[in-house]
Amino acid sequence: MAYPKIASFKTADQFRALLEQLGLDLPLDEIMESGPGSPLAQPIIAGGLRMRNRFCVLPMEGWDCLPDGRPSDLTYRRWQRFGQSGAGLIWGGEAAAVRPDGRANPNQLVINPQTLPDLAGLRRTLVEAHTAAMGDAEGLVIGLQLTHSGRYARPNQKTLPEPRLAYDHPLLNPRVGLPAQSGRVLSDAEMDELVEDFINAAALAQQAGFDFVDVKHCHGYLLHEFLSAVERPGRYGGSLETRPRAAREIILGIRRRAPGLRIGVRLSAFDFIPFQGAAGVTGQPAAWQGVYPYAFGGDGSGLGIDLAEPAAFLEMLRGLGVDLICITAGSPYYNPHIQRPATFPPSDGYLPPEDPLVGVARQIAATAELKARFPEMVFVGSAYSYLQEYLPNVAQAAVRAGKVDLVGLGRSTLAYPELPADVLSGRGLQRKHLCRTFSDCTTAPRNGMVSGCYPLDEFYKARPEGRRLVELKHA
Repeated sequence: MAYPKIASFKTADQFRALLEQLGLDLPLDEIMESGPGSPLAQPIIAGGLRMRNRFCVLPMEGWDCLPDGRPSDLTYRRWQRFGQSGAGLIWGGEAAAVRPDGRANPNQLVINPQTLPDLAGLRRTLVEAHTAAMGDAEGLVIGLQLTHSGRYARPNQKTLPEPRLAYDHPLLNPRVGLPAQSGRVLSDAEMDELVEDFINAAALAQQAGFDFVDVKHCHGYLLHEFLSAVERPGRYGGSLETRPRAAREIILGIRRRAPGLRIGVRLSAFDFIPFQGAAGVTGQPAAWQGVYPYAFGGDGSGLGIDLAEPAAFLEMLRGLGVDLICITAGSPYYNPHIQRPATFPPSDGYLPPEDPLVGVARQIAATAELKARFPEMVFVGSAYSYLQEYLPNVAQAAVRAGKVDLVGLGRSTLAYPELPADVLSGRGLQRKHLCRTFSDCTTAPRNGMVSGCYPLDEFYKARPEGRRLVELKHA
């Protein structure tokens, strides 16, 4: 089914009419404010860190690091553009694997003593670009996202899954070529070692000059998967008391090993059952009988939300002194339409089963509910890129209403890094650079190429991969 394109709406009234037709209560300001009095220009403090405005750049990988885990020239260019954005918060830059077997691809960033000078160089590059764009680096907060890809680890070859699991999942095991009893589940002793790897990585990030680390709990990667390990025996699974053990031990360990380093958590606050569907076919939920128990933040139906457990997890984080939270949802591997709403799926992806605006509103509403429950915590929201021309209007309204503290921008930053600076200055949007959710930034790496905005960034369009992508899509 084709859904109305955002770019087709010439007025806010037309856009609002679609929201009413879909029954969506999405905040929308008619008039944008600029200058120091704008809601999006207000500074905010979390954990003693002062951010100069309410824009955040979300982690965006390029599948373009060197085989030894160091950044390449393409990585440096991307971080330079993150700084150029003018956003006050850089949430992790991109995911850095805490050890080689945790890489999602052979070209993912790794944090270890050998890569430490390069990570410090990445950060310096970003700070220099931010200073050039904004006049100074006061109020710029930069984190590093720490990860182990778990079920989706491909550390040696892009086509060779080498998964390590929190538990055997009856629907997801077959998707990575595993039997029901895979032999790939990490033992409690192995998890103890991995906890230490996260702690060591955080200490290195502090040495590299990062203001905080993100202990990543989202998108189906390992620590997120542990939150739904309801049937796992031992110290790391089962009840809601034990499933977040890894998070608790990592955070306590960071406090001991790297005092003064702030900690954030990017969390998939809800999840759905895996969806399936070939390219060009509308996605459908996988067949399942009875209660679906594996969706953290789900209501048991596989298609609904219950934020009781995520709220309990946030309560634990608050007790550990963590007050910087980034909310996202689901996974790009098995239900991308709830995680990253888009008009055009990647070349191998199913067509969206709902208007992407529904997915945007779902994430904004979940973030607002959690913010209301934990008003003293600082929340970053996701899923705004699909809004395109109306991104600033919804962002300003959401921040003004207290539904979120900072607005996160992901793939839109690849196409148009200056968007925050343009909005804050009142220059207005450069429409020709707006991300239209073509998903080439995902299609490219799924076909062995580096990621980038091939349709809108002339740099990537001119690369050989740009021509290959055109051929791939025609084929």
